[in-house]
Amino acid sequence: MSFQKLDELGRKLEALEHALAILGADEATHMAVGGGEKRAEAMAALAGMLHRQATAPEIGDWIEAADAEDLNEDQQAALREFRRHYANLTCLPAEFVERQTTARMRSEQLWRSLREKNDWAGFLPSLENVVALVREEAAMRADRLGLDPYDALMEQYDPGNRAADITPVFAELKTFLRDFVPEALAAQEERMAERPLKPLSGTYSIERQRELGLALMTAVGFDLTHGSLSVSHHPFCGGVPTDVRITTRYRTGEFLSALMGVLHETGHALYEQNLPAEWAHWPLGKARGMAVHESQSLFVEKQIGRNPAFWAWALPMVEKHLGEVWSIDDILPHVHHVGRGLIRVDADEVTYPLHVILRYELEEELVSGRLDVADIPEAWDARMRDYLGLSTAGNFADGPMQDVHWPAGAFGYFPSYTLGAMMAAQQWAALKREYPAVDDELAKGRFETINAWRREKIWARGSRWSTPELMERATGEKLTARYFTEHLRQRYGA
Repeated sequence: MSFQKLDELGRKLEALEHALAILGADEATHMAVGGGEKRAEAMAALAGMLHRQATAPEIGDWIEAADAEDLNEDQQAALREFRRHYANLTCLPAEFVERQTTARMRSEQLWRSLREKNDWAGFLPSLENVVALVREEAAMRADRLGLDPYDALMEQYDPGNRAADITPVFAELKTFLRDFVPEALAAQEERMAERPLKPLSGTYSIERQRELGLALMTAVGFDLTHGSLSVSHHPFCGGVPTDVRITTRYRTGEFLSALMGVLHETGHALYEQNLPAEWAHWPLGKARGMAVHESQSLFVEKQIGRNPAFWAWALPMVEKHLGEVWSIDDILPHVHHVGRGLIRVDADEVTYPLHVILRYELEEELVSGRLDVADIPEAWDARMRDYLGLSTAGNFADGPMQDVHWPAGAFGYFPSYTLGAMMAAQQWAALKREYPAVDDELAKGRFETINAWRREKIWARGSRWSTPELMERATGEKLTARYFTEHLRQRYGA
């Protein structure tokens, strides 16, 4: 009977989560600017309602009582996740959740308007408020979970991630990339000397780009009866598994950034659309953390979307929708272009991890109190100069104001991006060992084998296993950076 109560609770919580997810996606894409204040109030009220229902004292009793019941294997796994989920939720009082939700939403809304104006001074008080609440949250979670404050935040995005494990891996990767970025740039320059770069025409209407994106995301496996494509300030994948909302942003002067954004978010969407529907109302039926989620998006964007075999198939679709004829030798230098840049979401595979490591280091210092919010621009500029040889002095829009994560209070999320890149490379290597001809299938626009493997190994498993166990079961070995660095050397090296 106790597990049945948890099951019924899960359905009620799923309904509230659905409402919040759709309201959030609408707020970022279609809501009128003047609706921000009331939308924040509405979502805060719903978040508080959800939190109160999910943290009711009797739930702890149900979880303990369900332990003694005759449960099948799926129910036992679900009970483990109910217990972990409840422990994390009960760290925070509902009043705090409402206050933090309001602050995050108002900060994100302010960020959208002030980023365009490069107005760091105007944005600073709002971000200081968000960071103060993040530190408060980290302290409460750390006390309840017995973790360090930053680890307690990462636990919300990726159960099991610990700074003590991530920091040395990132330090090793940073050392590798500092040497490899110049090598990749030199190799690129040598190739371009032999074959000059064919320029993009710079006449790509948003509507044509959108149609191309829809065609490719559908071919890769996206179900348009359970999802849609929109425009937003910052590309994202939101909504719910039965109604996935993905977005991108367009530039009429080139089409690859928007297209790669679409493919990236399609990777997220495929994970959501293929989670086990029968577990949807249990924590067990949710995605297994953001590193795994990022591995799915980067698998589509990098392992598939930047694969020469993919472009052998996709080029006729580009010609059909954009009206340009390209050869593989023409397009790959654009697809594989390496360059030091300021914007993370536009960064290439080689330099992208350095953007993530920069943010990881800064936000860990922010949470601990070693860095004040007012000092972020100077610290950001110093690391950007060190890691990529670029300056953001006075350029806040392309520096610490470029991402939505900190305005939205998402501290502890950034490590997932680079961990996900490592996982994606390792998954692709495992897939190719099992199906050596997968590149040939990709060149014909056949994604059945790829998606069947991912469905079996990742998607259908939900949150049954921890991230390390999921990776080991899927690939046959524990997570390692070796496949990622080998991938970079093979694709971009001399």
